[in-house]
Amino acid sequence: MGTENLAEKAQILIRSRLCSPNFIFKPLSDSPDSNYSKLKFIISSSIMEACNNSILLLGPRGSGKVAVLELVLSDLLEEYPDTITVIRLNGLLHSEDNSALKEIARQLCMEHHLLFSKMASFDDNSQFMIAMLRECGLAHKTVIFALDEFDLFAQGKQRLLYSLLDAMQTVTSQAVVVGVSCRLDADQLLEKRVRSRFSHRKLLFLPPSKEDVQRLLEHILSLPMDSSLACDYAAEFNEKLQSILADKRFKEIISNYLNSNSTTNHLLRFLFIAISNMDLKSGFLSLENFKAALSSIQRQPKQECIKDCSILELYILVCMKRLEVREQNSYNFSSVMKEYKSVHDSFPTSDYYAQNVCLRVCIKQ
Repeated sequence: MGTENLAEKAQILIRSRLCSPNFIFKPLSDSPDSNYSKLKFIISSSIMEACNNSILLLGPRGSGKVAVLELVLSDLLEEYPDTITVIRLNGLLHSEDNSALKEIARQLCMEHHLLFSKMASFDDNSQFMIAMLRECGLAHKTVIFALDEFDLFAQGKQRLLYSLLDAMQTVTSQAVVVGVSCRLDADQLLEKRVRSRFSHRKLLFLPPSKEDVQRLLEHILSLPMDSSLACDYAAEFNEKLQSILADKRFKEIISNYLNSNSTTNHLLRFLFIAISNMDLKSGFLSLENFKAALSSIQRQPKQECIKDCSILELYILVCMKRLEVREQNSYNFSSVMKEYKSVHDSFPTSDYYAQNVCLRVCIKQ
């Protein structure tokens, strides 16, 4: 097999890894101090001890909260296939109480092969949820509620959260509520009646440390020796990769990038661009691939578009922006010229251009 074919297969393999959260976060789950281990222990304890629980996963966007939660849920579904039911909600879709309860009822009906009624009211769905939690508790089954964008559920009257957490106060119910939010004060948004029923457990997701970044890079970029790729090629690829990872210039590139974007998600974007720049003829990664990825991801396209603009062109862009700020999204040349005259009257300068000159600039653009 030619070098180009081997390099193309390696490129496809690494790209597929970068798109698989389960593969990415698996090495970070080995430590007992990892958020994966802590979250799995809390939910497993609730399942084994038949008790109710609630927890918040907090951290910036792209820090791996949802990925770790899904990894834990997939592992638990394998370990307890007939014992748990997972209900997934997203605050961007179900922040309104009625739609959220309707979605809970729909997923419960699908899970337990029941007939779902679209016409059921909020109270009907609430009573159905309470009854299902009771029945699942009597059957020693745990219902796990995964609430993404949890802070959006905390807006308004919070009837959904109150109904859910209040139903978990009964002895017969077995449920776990896992909230995911990028707001560190998400629990402070809860009403007093809801907060009193919440367990106040939190897991904070921080940017990966230098050691974690090193482990991630080796885990994602190293080729397996037992794959369809030739062993000689995989061994040489991994050897060149190790020399790149040990290079001081590469460490400076990673350090510069993480100083501006330190979340795991941004790191994966950076690696995807670097892999896409790999030279298929040579068949191996090089330091230049990572330099090109850094310059590509740090580009400011808007600044590049206006750096060669004339004074008049910048004037017109400012006028258009001022109109948009005033929520005047539709405008024409006449309204732009009125704004241009208003700006010039407020800040008079010597470079005032006639209307026909401005028209030629707009036509040129």
